[in-house]
Amino acid sequence: MILVTGCAGFIGSNFVHTWLSSHDEPIVNLDKLTYAGNVDNLSSLAHDKRHIFVQGDIGDQTLVSDLLSTYKPRAVLNFAAESHVDRSILGPGEFIQTNVIGTFNLLECVRAYWYTLPAADSSEDLNQASFRFLHVSTDEVYGTLGTQDPPFNETNPYEPNSPYAASKASSDHLVRAWHHTYGLPVLTTNCSNNYGPYHFPEKLIPLVILNALNDKPLPIYGDGQQIRDWLFVQDHCRAIERVLEAGRVGETYNIGGWNEMANIDVVKTICTHLDALRPRADGKKYAEQITYVKDRPGHDRRYAIDARKIESELGWKPQETFTTGIKKTVEWYLDNPEWVEGVTSGEYRQWLGKQYV
Repeated sequence: MILVTGCAGFIGSNFVHTWLSSHDEPIVNLDKLTYAGNVDNLSSLAHDKRHIFVQGDIGDQTLVSDLLSTYKPRAVLNFAAESHVDRSILGPGEFIQTNVIGTFNLLECVRAYWYTLPAADSSEDLNQASFRFLHVSTDEVYGTLGTQDPPFNETNPYEPNSPYAASKASSDHLVRAWHHTYGLPVLTTNCSNNYGPYHFPEKLIPLVILNALNDKPLPIYGDGQQIRDWLFVQDHCRAIERVLEAGRVGETYNIGGWNEMANIDVVKTICTHLDALRPRADGKKYAEQITYVKDRPGHDRRYAIDARKIESELGWKPQETFTTGIKKTVEWYLDNPEWVEGVTSGEYRQWLGKQYV
């Protein structure tokens, strides 16, 4: 049994699907169901006894402690986070509450549970030595790179530039401290920009797909030359599985797709796929909908991940190129209009109206 937090969100729900496709080991899924948490991401698992869903907050110590004592997981994986830079600029308080205070509360509950496990030298399958706490984080904690700088590796200093990045950096530091001070057996992963199915459409790729299909502007911040390393979400999930299985306690593993691309080129690639798969009725190209908008404050210029450590130590490398992954992603959104309709209403539309002006 493993306990996974934040698994109704984008990466978390993909992890649940990936895990249960190849493991019989059950998952207890704790998710608060904020705006980006969507139980429809997990609808196909409604009758799967290996998946136990609990609505709740990682900051609720009573609830988390009860789940740990009831299910006695061999590992806790923390995906729960507020994750969108734009939202962190508009309202940083929620990011501090979830990403910093929430992670602290979760760590304290896990530490208390870990102390109750048999000693490390016990013959029991679940003991203090076999337990793991895996914390899922981001490359944004490292700050920004110049055009000629080498990609981020695990020894790069933390230089977060947005409230989101600062809150995730804080959570990473807490996880590290709980290992070095209390001995909690932790693992941390820092990933590059994910994309793929179930991505809440405030992020670049799903936003562009859906705006294009609805004959709306495709908003590009600044000059569109911000560079990101794109990682297909299912590759990320497989990497997390591998880190949980064989990662060295106390270590950090950077997970990247080796796919650096400027935002404007990402958008043009999406437009090209849509031109082929769902041509506009008027015969025009989707790229004609591209609109440049004012850049967001403190916008980092480039992120890139050096993923050689996880490949050399654990044998993981991405299976998807950006070419294969983006085509699968566009096709998924075209094939799942009901899911799209379910998440693109109400508060989401109000937020869009405030953001891209």
